[in-house]
Amino acid sequence: MEHRIVIHNLREIDSAAARFLQEIGDARLIAFYAPMGAGKTTFTTALCRALGVDADAVSSPTFAIVNEYRTGAGESLFHFDFYRLGKASEALDIGFYDYIDSGCMCIMEWPENIEEILPEECLKVSISVQDDESRVVTWQD
Repeated sequence: MEHRIVIHNLREIDSAAARFLQEIGDARLIAFYAPMGAGKTTFTTALCRALGVDADAVSSPTFAIVNEYRTGAGESLFHFDFYRLGKASEALDIGFYDYIDSGCMCIMEWPENIEEILPEECLKVSISVQDDESRVVTWQD
């Protein structure tokens, strides 16, 4: 079944994030596919807010590759940005499997750069930009 959430503007992003979290159920590994500037980090920030992470703590881990946040429930949440990786082995060098096997939520930006090592249970989510600048978040279950 295809799921679809339309975000018309930034005022709707928090409700869209809450709806997304409700609809994905127990998914812990989430990979966001979208072009540059589509809002991957912005949507991730909204997801983190919905999970009780201090929004000021959330930033794109472009240079660090992974950031760890604490949810309101005290759980770790790992936020990856694989944009700068040239090959999947670089993700393995930072302990990628340790993170994804931790049971913690892992949110990944630019997963296409490590596609060959993504686990099968990874929820693949697309964010597309529409002509009116709205965003459409889609995924299959």
